[in-house]
Amino acid sequence: MAKEDQNMERWDLTASVSPFLDRHMMFPLLEYLDSLINAGTFKSYSTKDVATARLSLLRPTHMVDYAIDIYQNLHPDVKGVPKELEEQKSAVYKNLEDLRAGCKEFDELCQNTEERSKLVASGGWNATAVSSSHGVTLEVLETYRQLAKFNFECGDYQASRIMLTNYISLFAKPPPPSDDDGDDDALNLNPNAPKSSKEKENDDIGNPTIYYLESVTLDLLPVLWGKLAADVLVEDWEAARAAVDAVKVGLESLVASKKMTALKALQQRTWLLHWSLFVYWNVPHGLEHMVDLFHSERYKQAVTTNAPHLLRYLTAAVLLCKRRISKKSSQNSESRRLMKNLINVMQDCEYTDPIVEFVHNLCVRYDFDQAQLKLAECEAVLDADFFLCKQTALFMEEARVFVFEHYCRIHHKIHLEALGEKLAMDSESAERWMVDLIRNADLDAKIDDNCVVMGNTQQAQSIHQQVMERTRDLNVRSATLGQNLHSVLQEARKEQAKKSTRRDDD
Repeated sequence: MAKEDQNMERWDLTASVSPFLDRHMMFPLLEYLDSLINAGTFKSYSTKDVATARLSLLRPTHMVDYAIDIYQNLHPDVKGVPKELEEQKSAVYKNLEDLRAGCKEFDELCQNTEERSKLVASGGWNATAVSSSHGVTLEVLETYRQLAKFNFECGDYQASRIMLTNYISLFAKPPPPSDDDGDDDALNLNPNAPKSSKEKENDDIGNPTIYYLESVTLDLLPVLWGKLAADVLVEDWEAARAAVDAVKVGLESLVASKKMTALKALQQRTWLLHWSLFVYWNVPHGLEHMVDLFHSERYKQAVTTNAPHLLRYLTAAVLLCKRRISKKSSQNSESRRLMKNLINVMQDCEYTDPIVEFVHNLCVRYDFDQAQLKLAECEAVLDADFFLCKQTALFMEEARVFVFEHYCRIHHKIHLEALGEKLAMDSESAERWMVDLIRNADLDAKIDDNCVVMGNTQQAQSIHQQVMERTRDLNVRSATLGQNLHSVLQEARKEQAKKSTRRDDD
């Protein structure tokens, strides 16, 4: 039992993902870790360790009351509150009042829905217009942005995201409101909303993916990050999915315009991959979007370079959505492409765990015995993972189907007892599982004399499909190769210029 617990803690990724998360995002992870400790899953951790970590995270924030509660729970014998916490609490209230006073004009304008709707309708809702008409200067707007961040640090995520939405709207160029829009929809920055007829006719609007902003500056990108964090922490997953797209587009536009260095972009892509875990595991069809993001060239580089532990989540996502994508496209080639891309990432990552090893043993080594052992370990790893714990039953089902598919490529006739061993099930459970699979998955197979007899499961791939699969990423690979060659040539020219300068100096 102690050995099992030790292995469980070995696969805990909390310490690996925490450097890439906002400290406020760590609180749900620590809460889940606390529940695992109370359930006896982790033995070497204690609730006191988690409380100490939580208090350490709270120190730089403005959530002083929360910090005081945790401190008192950690030190029940100590009377009173440390002086530094009392002073911090007083400073928080003072700073909050100062910030509210500094942006009072714009805050009141945002809450005046009638006046705001008039400005939106007349085209006067922008930073320049409100400055001249209502005295809302750029200094006032900057104070308003600081107040939004201050509210976030206080733990008022809902107020923060409303304020950030108001701030973004002043720099946006949304489509004009239609005649039947109410006051609530007078300023709709939702990129997923259906396009109005006026929007389709009017080209003078911003990019809907980035909340109708025309472009993203280095000053606006942190605002988009703040909006994403607030959406995640209030668990508005649809808004958070739009926020992930907004940050991604904004980030890549800054890279394209050479306003952000390659190293900084790599760091921010790594952050975005971690933040997106909260989103894609909680929205419908989110796993398909997650797989696409992780497999894109630049973000795959972030995984292999900065965060190989993300391979666990990519592997789980591919297994969970592989069959769904295959049904949608009515072709097995798409499923094969996903697995091929996943194996390529595996080869570039120096990371392993039972989930990754299960796929590696099955798809690379074709070692069904080892795959069976790793599948038995996967369930415990999934249950102990904050992001995957809700997917345990579905993952185990898809994993068994995956084993069965590979086993059928080699064997035409399979004994139920042998199949049960490969699926980590007894023969009776394996038979019931097989009957359900044949019935629900329209599988060309039958059960005869305690054996599963397979029909023709192999589908020949046409020449056209083979060509399309092999050349699918040709443009991306060619562009990457050209960019790398260009960088090498530039470095060579710089080195040659340096040598020439030295010769001239000599």
